[in-house]
Amino acid sequence: MAKVRTKSSSRWLERQHADPYTQQARKQGYRGRAAFKLLEIQERDKILAKGMRVVDLGAAPGGWSQVAIKILGSSGQLIALDKLPMESLAGVDIVLGDFQEQEIMDELRLRLNNQAVDLVISDMAPNLSGISSVDQPRSMGLAELALDFAQEVLKVEGNFLVKVFQGEGFEAYWSMLKRQFKQVVIRKPKSSRRESREIYVLAKGFKGFIPEKAKGF
Repeated sequence: MAKVRTKSSSRWLERQHADPYTQQARKQGYRGRAAFKLLEIQERDKILAKGMRVVDLGAAPGGWSQVAIKILGSSGQLIALDKLPMESLAGVDIVLGDFQEQEIMDELRLRLNNQAVDLVISDMAPNLSGISSVDQPRSMGLAELALDFAQEVLKVEGNFLVKVFQGEGFEAYWSMLKRQFKQVVIRKPKSSRRESREIYVLAKGFKGFIPEKAKGF
């Protein structure tokens, strides 16, 4: 049976087709418009460099990984981790699974050869319901999980880039980052829709805080 489109879903599809970043992504072969968000942040902050070791958290469909691997080159290492399947990408090591599961973290450590990473990037977001009281806690929960992950795998002086939605819980999250990194800044790329509450927080200079559960890394 054919799916019936709601007015809101039809408007979303129309906006996607008309969006210049979506069109540009198709032309340039990127897997989504999100690639331009990382490109803008990279142009300003130079967080990616040749030879770095990087984890792309919640990587599917792979737009950020496409951007990152071009910069890292063959001397770098990029691991793309997601619960959702992702098409293979030259030079990218894909781990399929939930990083909250010990088995997946063990697999990640194996592929990293127990080496700490230079950078963790996360563009994760929940499936939005449109209800702020539901969506905001979900989005902050994902951001907190990404930070927990970064604490486990980052080297001292490493960097962390994460998508966050402004709202309840953000101030407390900001305070956590300020305690654990030397510099924390907000970025709102032009390719991020103006009406969206999403922002990107770049935390630089990990101080080396190691939570109890990560002492074995």
